[in-house]
Amino acid sequence: MDESYFQEIDDRMRNAIKAAAHELAMVRSGRANPALLDRIMVEAYGSQMPLNQVATTNASDATTILIRPFDKNNAGAIEKAILKSDLGLTPQNDGTVLRLNIPSLTQERRQELVKMIKQMVEDTKVQLRNIRRDCIEKIRKMEKSGDVSEDNARDAQDRVQKMTDTGTEELDTLFKKKEEEIITI
Repeated sequence: MDESYFQEIDDRMRNAIKAAAHELAMVRSGRANPALLDRIMVEAYGSQMPLNQVATTNASDATTILIRPFDKNNAGAIEKAILKSDLGLTPQNDGTVLRLNIPSLTQERRQELVKMIKQMVEDTKVQLRNIRRDCIEKIRKMEKSGDVSEDNARDAQDRVQKMTDTGTEELDTLFKKKEEEIITI
């Protein structure tokens, strides 16, 4: 088995973990985090554009996100896009800057969010296991056809398993970090 095969597996697993980390960053945690707005699409210049292409976003403090449109004429469109989103937040528009106040989460909502992120992480673990299964099946086929010796096949399977275990540990670390962020008041 050449190294490029294992590099491809590693890349596939890394991409799954990166996607999970990005999804976790967009989950509201009670603190102001501009990543909450990543999936907001704004009607500007005659087309749908991501919010980060029409404005800058930053957290001014732990409970407020400031949105500064590049073009002040887009402030109303940004406000409308945030109101239509599933965030449940109402922006305060002063014409030049929009402010989003992030209310603190109730204990019940915190528990719901923890369940939700746990499911996200579990779904990504399933993706990693599917990648592992596909790779091991390929290795076994190569072994049966005589392209790889039995010892090399076993070593390759062990290596794929270790890559999967490492990815799973990374996901667990991401989960614990996000859970801590959500739980702390």
